[in-house]
Amino acid sequence: MNETIVCVVGNVATQPVYREVAAGPSARFRLAVTARYWDRERNVWTDGHTNFFTVWANRQLAANVAACVEVGQPVVVQGRLKVRTEVREGQQQWASADIDAVAIGHDLSRGTALFQRAVRPETPPTAARPEPNWETPRPADPQDGQERQQGQETVAVT
Repeated sequence: MNETIVCVVGNVATQPVYREVAAGPSARFRLAVTARYWDRERNVWTDGHTNFFTVWANRQLAANVAACVEVGQPVVVQGRLKVRTEVREGQQQWASADIDAVAIGHDLSRGTALFQRAVRPETPPTAARPEPNWETPRPADPQDGQERQQGQETVAVT
């Protein structure tokens, strides 16, 4: 399957919203990405157009985003780009650019961060189950020196 993988650098525009859903934790926030260029005439850096993306994070990434990402922080986001267009009754058509994030981190070219490994909850140890006996018991062979009990007859099947 062809996917559009993007890496965007920008600023967190909204506080991350964290939810516990049936599929696991989920978080989303808006990311503002502004192009900058050097204006030779004025000899200064100038802001260009700003694009906004909705960044979606799932599972452990969602929990980590909720714990450490805040409005205004510079971040780097890598993930799958999905552009949706929709028309609602009585309204104009609109488009939304979403990124299903694979990785999110602070932009260290614009500040420092202190990394702390996420602690996963310990799972309680389960009682050890004995290994099943997969061997098939051998039937007793009368020629192994075992004596026949009285009253038993040998039956021949033809």
